[in-house]
Amino acid sequence: MLVVTTEKIPGQEFEVLGLVKGSTIQCKNIGRDIGSSFKNLVGGEMKSYVEMMNQARDIAYERMVQDAARFPADAIVAMRFATSSIAQGAAEVMAYGTAVKFK
Repeated sequence: MLVVTTEKIPGQEFEVLGLVKGSTIQCKNIGRDIGSSFKNLVGGEMKSYVEMMNQARDIAYERMVQDAARFPADAIVAMRFATSSIAQGAAEVMAYGTAVKFK
């Protein structure tokens, strides 16, 4: 499945099928959360949270592609990620875009 962040695909005409999305909520275990709290005191990158968010984006992306397959779509245009904090140490990641069918 072709996924682009642009609203157009050069050389392609397409029909819009509709919104597609995928999301996940991820959190860290208490041990890693405490370790990250110490990191917050001294500064620097919180690698366990970076890993968590990378994994969450991958999951949300795959779920969005699966959602597009139900049309069936040839591509997703205007793809975006959105994040929100759900609780301390937990975040929702959503991937969304517009499913299209090539003419």
